[in-house]
Amino acid sequence: MNHLFRRIVLLLSVPIMLAPISLPAQQADEDREVLYWYDPMYPQQRFDEPGPSPFMDMDLVPRYVEQDAEGDGPATMRIDPGIMQNLGMRLATVTREPVRIRIEATGQLTFNQRDVAIVQARSGGFVERVYALAPQDMVEQNAPLADLLVPQWVAAQEEYLALRGLGEPELLAAARQRMRLAGMPEELILQQETRGQVQLIWTLKSPIAGVVQSLDVREGMTLSAGATLARINGLDTVWLVIEVPEAQVAGLEAGQTIDARLPAFPGETLEGTIAAILPQASLDSRTVQVRVELDNHRQKLRPGMTAEVAMDRQEDEALLVPSEALIRTGKRTLVMVAEEGGRYRPVAVRTGRETADKTVVLEGLEEGQQVVASGQFLLDSEASLRGLTAAPADPLTPPASALHEAEGTIVGIEDDMIFLDHGPFPTLNMPGMTMGFPFADPALLEDLEEDDRVRVGVRESEEGLTIERIDKLEAQP
Repeated sequence: MNHLFRRIVLLLSVPIMLAPISLPAQQADEDREVLYWYDPMYPQQRFDEPGPSPFMDMDLVPRYVEQDAEGDGPATMRIDPGIMQNLGMRLATVTREPVRIRIEATGQLTFNQRDVAIVQARSGGFVERVYALAPQDMVEQNAPLADLLVPQWVAAQEEYLALRGLGEPELLAAARQRMRLAGMPEELILQQETRGQVQLIWTLKSPIAGVVQSLDVREGMTLSAGATLARINGLDTVWLVIEVPEAQVAGLEAGQTIDARLPAFPGETLEGTIAAILPQASLDSRTVQVRVELDNHRQKLRPGMTAEVAMDRQEDEALLVPSEALIRTGKRTLVMVAEEGGRYRPVAVRTGRETADKTVVLEGLEEGQQVVASGQFLLDSEASLRGLTAAPADPLTPPASALHEAEGTIVGIEDDMIFLDHGPFPTLNMPGMTMGFPFADPALLEDLEEDDRVRVGVRESEEGLTIERIDKLEAQP
């Protein structure tokens, strides 16, 4: 059966053999030097003269000097300088210079959590009066918050005053110590000593100026010792918390200055210092919080305001190229390197950080080389059509040959071959015909049958063309 199928394929090929096709692309350009002639199906076999292929029904294809990766260097293509000028293509030089990273991020003002005062009841007692305050009110230092009556303090004061007339300094000192141990503040002790009478009411005051965050005291309440009555946050300084992408945190350190601009104060730039880089990154946004301390002696900065922040970071020297010169394919990054004689070649590069309008190149380029900074996508398309592949960024990795594509119809499938009636392979200068191809993986043929329309990708090797990709197409109406 297999022999019969091969004869059928051969008969289908007879008309093509009787009328060989000669494509214009197969003609050698007079102004280009031909290295050798070859059949794309058997690239390992080379010929010194043009003519029909002894293997297939097609003409031999010229291989030019600039196309050969084994000649003077990686495969290149030549573009007329006039065309380059008409297309407005620009070149840029690969430079080595200090890397200045400018990080721009947004942040939000918050309270300085180190400038907090907690007001508590020193002893159990009763609330006699609460001053007109509420959470988020601004208070001055020593502003009254509430009046408290503490019975324990009254008894200690009476004992002290009773001992003052006995002329017993040791007993008087012990009575004074008992007032301190009962929790009486030094200020209240001095008042009763000066006036010589019991101080019934203790006025609770704010220890700092700032914002009342909480006020948990009401008139008539009974207080227990240690109960929290108020929480006050200072406003002399505020924190600006910035969300910095984790890839840009390296190099930032405490003490570094930043510039902040707030929408609330257009045209004004505030200067602050990095107080801390917090140790935990956000799993959702992949950012790290940077805490900046801002002076707020004029009390105009309010927690909750937003700010735009700019930070500069200096790093060691590195190779830089314009970011616009990079061609990002999703799998790798390429640049088009310009060489003498109007020749260009694609090169794969490994990139690092971006700074302003330039990108650090870690591998693939050398200082002084020129790359195409404008119009490189047109050159990349032309290189793909010619089957030119990029030189790898890692010199230890050998370059892979290009993947050439065409459409066709399956006319037969055997154990180790698939026979296609295919159209031309433009990047191989190969006309359409009916022939068999080996395939890289049997899994490629799953769900495929005879008469299916497919698009195949073949790769050149020393053994010929091998199918490495095959996609089934929708049936034509």
